[in-house]
Amino acid sequence: MINEIVENQELIAQSVRDLGERLIRPNIRQWDDSQHFPSTLFHQLGEQGLMGMLVPVAYGGSGLGYHEYVAAIVELSRIDGSIGLSMAAHNSLCTNHILLFGNEDQKQTYLPHLASGEWLGAWGLTEPNTGSDAGNMRTTAVREGASGDWVLNGAKNFITHGISGDVAVVIARTGEPNTPHNATAFIVERNTPGFSGGRKEDKLGMRASETAEMLFQDCRIPDSQRLGAVGDGFVQSLKVLDGGRISIAALSLGIAYGAYDAALAYAKEREQFGQPIATFQGISFKLADMATDIEAAKLLTYQAANLKDSGKSVTKESAMAKLFASETAVKVANEAVQIFGGYGYSKDYPVEKFYRDAKLCTIGEGTSEIQKLVISRQILK
Repeated sequence: MINEIVENQELIAQSVRDLGERLIRPNIRQWDDSQHFPSTLFHQLGEQGLMGMLVPVAYGGSGLGYHEYVAAIVELSRIDGSIGLSMAAHNSLCTNHILLFGNEDQKQTYLPHLASGEWLGAWGLTEPNTGSDAGNMRTTAVREGASGDWVLNGAKNFITHGISGDVAVVIARTGEPNTPHNATAFIVERNTPGFSGGRKEDKLGMRASETAEMLFQDCRIPDSQRLGAVGDGFVQSLKVLDGGRISIAALSLGIAYGAYDAALAYAKEREQFGQPIATFQGISFKLADMATDIEAAKLLTYQAANLKDSGKSVTKESAMAKLFASETAVKVANEAVQIFGGYGYSKDYPVEKFYRDAKLCTIGEGTSEIQKLVISRQILK
């Protein structure tokens, strides 16, 4: 069984690597400079089975597990973290939320389109005034009329695919602020009246992954678009984020690998005082620390993936993996820039982009501080 998992990981990693070299690497600089979101690329990724990796075959997905999923994110992010981020958000947030909590009609309606890459998914929890304080969200859903329709009003921000997503899972407040079970999840299609994309963020890094507002103004949806029971939205979100943090750990791991690969190659080629700089202890020790931290992040990430595939609780382990891997990505990218010296500060070399991309990993899907809060609550139970 273990050999089969490893073989699947290696096959998927090689396939994604080949695809990335062909479709992504030639465009990295142009996409980053112009903050272009390559939506057609994700249709191509869908054709290769990467947009529904965790979705069962019965719903048009690849029917794979988290080991294979992590391997795919790592290889995409090793080339361009922006693409790894968008692929991960589509799979682990929007698509996975419907897979975990949708009824059979909802799964049959949405999962095949999402898994094929025909539709792009978005997931809306964060708001301008509530990041970690999600219980105080201002986006509301009010039930009206004899039909039982819901009317959504409010705004979400920092949403991956907030403009381009064809379908969004939106968590809205259906109870009083800061009370238990006060939020409910809904599926909202892009062409629904009252639902629109707002301002696109001009970001430090991850610039080829679209991050934007989602706006709701008297957006009326039928009760059939509700995901699960009224009041379960935040509880559902926490379970979705448990898996999502494995995605961010994998994203971080890929970025760390990319920065390390570039630094290692440069250190072997760059000569000073008549020898490669890799032979100097100051550089070789940096590389040793980078390699060790990456290996530790890899083990934490795959431990969480293994628990997830086994159907066990991953709240603590996914938070640990996300915390350590994201901080490792920042540390490794920083050291990679240092090894490159002045060239590391130039856009003509790859590590400055890894440096910019890495920082988001310590913020998105729960900051490092929130991860420590989650971990501490788990170990103090």
